[in-house]
Amino acid sequence: MAGRWFEEFAVGQVFDHEIRRTVTESDNVWFNSATYNPAAIHIDAEYCKGTEFGQPLVNSIFTLGLVIGLSVQDTTLGTTVANLGMTDTRFPKPVFHGDTVRSRTTVKEVRESKSRPNAGIVTFLHQGFNQRDEEVCTTTRQALMLRKPS
Repeated sequence: MAGRWFEEFAVGQVFDHEIRRTVTESDNVWFNSATYNPAAIHIDAEYCKGTEFGQPLVNSIFTLGLVIGLSVQDTTLGTTVANLGMTDTRFPKPVFHGDTVRSRTTVKEVRESKSRPNAGIVTFLHQGFNQRDEEVCTTTRQALMLRKPS
């Protein structure tokens, strides 16, 4: 099992995830098509030439999913029951085609579940950075995590 059990998390633990991912134009076009998002800022290069960015922005929800996805192998792969929610999600810098994103996770809170004796709740702070070490995404996520089988 690659993920960690509830008991293996401690407040203050930091994971600098090894896997990184370069975002392609195809990723962005596919994601916007799959989610029915026709916003010109994501899919129309000519329109974007006239914006302050001068080029299409990668959809921020794709960025959020990527930042969390990059964390899974080290944290929750096979040991999570469900995501319970995300708060304080911000995108301080845009992501563009060709940017390489890496992820860091900090454990903010660990507590037992009141309703599930086989699980506990872990609060993660996920941060995404581009190749220039600029923060491009941050979110706080609560996950219901399985306890280690006895």
